[in-house]
Amino acid sequence: MFESAELGHSIDKKTYQEEVQKLREALLEAQFELREKGKFQVLVLVSGVDGAGKGETINELYGWMDPRYLSARAYGMPTEEEKAYPFLWRFWQGLPPKGRVGIFSGSWYSMPIHRRIVGEIDQAFFDQRIEQINHFEAMLANEGALILKFWFHLTKEGQKKRFKELEKDPRTAWRVTKASWDSLKTYDKLQEVASHLLRLTNTSWAPWIVVESADDRYRSLTVGKLVLDALQKRLADTKEREYPVAPPLSPRTDSLDVLSALDLTQKLERKAYQLRLAKAQGRLSELVRLPEFKSHSLILVFEGSDAAGKGGSIRRIVAAMDARQYQIVPIAAPTQEELSLPYLWRFWRHVPKKGRVTIFDRSWYGRVLVERVEGFCTESDWLRAYTEINDFEHELKADGAIILKFWLQISEDEQLRRFKEREATAFKRYKITAEDWRNREKWDAYHQAVCDMVERTSTGLIPWTLVEANDKQFARVKVLETLCDKLEAALKVSKDQAGKDNAGKPPAAVKPEK
Repeated sequence: MFESAELGHSIDKKTYQEEVQKLREALLEAQFELREKGKFQVLVLVSGVDGAGKGETINELYGWMDPRYLSARAYGMPTEEEKAYPFLWRFWQGLPPKGRVGIFSGSWYSMPIHRRIVGEIDQAFFDQRIEQINHFEAMLANEGALILKFWFHLTKEGQKKRFKELEKDPRTAWRVTKASWDSLKTYDKLQEVASHLLRLTNTSWAPWIVVESADDRYRSLTVGKLVLDALQKRLADTKEREYPVAPPLSPRTDSLDVLSALDLTQKLERKAYQLRLAKAQGRLSELVRLPEFKSHSLILVFEGSDAAGKGGSIRRIVAAMDARQYQIVPIAAPTQEELSLPYLWRFWRHVPKKGRVTIFDRSWYGRVLVERVEGFCTESDWLRAYTEINDFEHELKADGAIILKFWLQISEDEQLRRFKEREATAFKRYKITAEDWRNREKWDAYHQAVCDMVERTSTGLIPWTLVEANDKQFARVKVLETLCDKLEAALKVSKDQAGKDNAGKPPAAVKPEK
């Protein structure tokens, strides 16, 4: 894999200076066009052998391009704060918006490579991480990002020679450390691990480019020209980008589906409601304070028909928790900033760290619901979103997140009754808008979209809980009791444990609702 980067490429100083003059002008023009059109972002990943000139090349790119619209991020070992989040969280935070170029030194590839070399992870875990990265990059490419991945290569002798040259020059000696020389000891292992990784992540949407790095001028000029060429080709491509999507959704031959099968007549009397609600709130209060919970995060997703009672259920949940422990994230139409970044970015930014709770009042499922029905995205966008959402959720779960998804369903007649009640009640009028009435006209389209969503994203590890919500009291209790049951199972504690505080005493009674 690295043979083509050991041929002895070099460029003389005069040729280099002449080429750089033309390259700088063309790069600035392409960068200006990229910024003006604002259709996609460019991600440049710089990886490779220590001492191969990664930092120097990034500095050259900064000198050749407009730094106002260029960002560079260097990722080393994760901080304690970053360790409390899923693996890809810190990289999501550094994604550039559309119209800009982002350079990643020490990207999502660095830690898996390092951990595999030193033996912290086995081959199976390494391959799982590689698969996760492939899904991540595919999602970015599907969202329009141009991904350029460079691997800077040196032979073992070339690396040793580079370190000696750097040490001789007082201006660069600081760059050679004990860790640099130690890397020579693991050179062969790096080549083995890197060859495997490059082979499995050399995809059509994000291929690797191996660059011979023995000659500084050749290396920098090669990277600059490749960035320019890829950028110009993408800018000149005016075709609508279509990507492979999920298979067509299967047609239904009768009227039975997961929503129509629900028994919406279920009710709960007031006295039973108060007792069961208080008991469930007491259980939840203890569960989120157990030592076992500190190694997990809790993510609750609430979707449902308009006026189905999502807000009421959420209020009964947070009443049992310390306000410092949770965050409620209401999801509305995306802002201009959110539209300039990949679709899932605005949800990744709210992912909780371990020991914390985030409640999404509407969520990433908007892509396969409102965006699908209202035509805010293309068919290929929402069809591939099923896979992207499943990947997203399972990635969070693999890192310790406990994810529960609730769909609250009411009948069309009950929704009409609640809409009219809101209009007639002064303190509820803010809840009803013209958009709510417009959405009612598309009841059947939303019904179909919800059924497809459940079919495609209710996985064995992260299923949907469908809640019969015509009776608010029944719905609230079902949500809370389901939450407690799932939490106990995930934390591997019994109801007896969940019903006692850290001193071994039963939790204080939760005051019943009036």
